[in-house]
Amino acid sequence: MSGFSEDALTRDAFLGGRLHLWQPRSGYRAGVDPVLLAASVPAVAGQRVLELGCGVGAAILCLGARVPGLRLTGVERMPDHAALARRNGGTALEVVTADLSALPLEVRQRQFDHVLANPPYFDRGASISSQHRARESAHGEQTPLAEWVRVAGKRLAPKGQMHFIHRAERLPDLLRALPPDLGSIEVLPLIPREGRPAERVILRARKNGRAAFRLLAGLVMHEGARHLHDGDSFVPAIRAVLREGAALTF
Repeated sequence: MSGFSEDALTRDAFLGGRLHLWQPRSGYRAGVDPVLLAASVPAVAGQRVLELGCGVGAAILCLGARVPGLRLTGVERMPDHAALARRNGGTALEVVTADLSALPLEVRQRQFDHVLANPPYFDRGASISSQHRARESAHGEQTPLAEWVRVAGKRLAPKGQMHFIHRAERLPDLLRALPPDLGSIEVLPLIPREGRPAERVILRARKNGRAAFRLLAGLVMHEGARHLHDGDSFVPAIRAVLREGAALTF
């Protein structure tokens, strides 16, 4: 059981109802970013997948809903959120309660075909922290981003892929943190609307990859220059990811 009372939780639909997740009613709540991250992972049945900082399991369970037959493992340091991830994933998701900087031996002895992460976005040396514990854990960077990248790289099997989603302004930090044995780097900028700068990036890199660096054309997420009406305004490709569980290929 999680540390939350039942009335402190909501059960929310993802991927057009293909997946339902219990998550806290207040504080950090999974949104679009983990769904996009999951959609970008080109996993196939039988592969091993690790998510660092899995929270209630949104990203890794969205991936599992799209690609059946994966062996899924999530690491989450907050025990109450780890318990929700177990509840959400059932037998399909192994959840390890641990800090990613101090992974237990059972995880350090294993390699994975894909490692994904949606790290906290804000460097608390340059921003104001939240008074809400779960929201601060999700948004406020306590473990340095470079450590997230280092641990992800260490857990990759040969030719395995690392997948991160982060704020566009942190892309230089992500690139600087990549160890020498990660190559074939691809970056997809996510642009909120036509004519605006990218706010998010999805970065992936391959263990022992040798392909040239690729900065892809930005993907515009919303139609129109601004939000004019109630409801979502996602472009068809993004709507298919969020509502139909489609892959985000690049």
